[in-house]
Amino acid sequence: MHIILEQQVSLASALSALNKMRQRVHEITPERVLLLTDEEFKACYFSRQKTTYTKYLAQAIISGQLNLTGLEQLPDDVIRAKLTALKGIGNWTADVYLMFVLQHADIFPIGDLAAVNALKRVKGLPKETTREQLIAIAEQWAPYKTVASMLLWHYYLSAPRASKAGV
Repeated sequence: MHIILEQQVSLASALSALNKMRQRVHEITPERVLLLTDEEFKACYFSRQKTTYTKYLAQAIISGQLNLTGLEQLPDDVIRAKLTALKGIGNWTADVYLMFVLQHADIFPIGDLAAVNALKRVKGLPKETTREQLIAIAEQWAPYKTVASMLLWHYYLSAPRASKAGV
């Protein structure tokens, strides 16, 4: 749920919504999340779309459609396929789940604008650099693409504002 909240918003905004949810339900579980009304989600700063995605995720976990514990033993591509089969979970969300929840060391989140823009800036790449070219560069970092991604995020967050707008 936290990763869904982080989609296309600031980390601070996502954390604020997560903390509001924690205040409301105390312990976040799929069952407790499904007890909330749409108005209660809204009071926790969830958009209508993120409310839908969160409810869908909770239902998938309860029904057994998604077994989070079972994911731990699967290869990355299978995990990604299982996660992205769920409404509201795309490649970026799956990548972040692989990196931070399952702690896989060889993930480059190609859909993350901060990581991609930092890579372009560090490598002096043109704005038009293709996805395939970026993936080829990231492949050179195997089996530690996650570490490189974290360094790129740190660089992105540390770079002066004017530099971020340039890429």
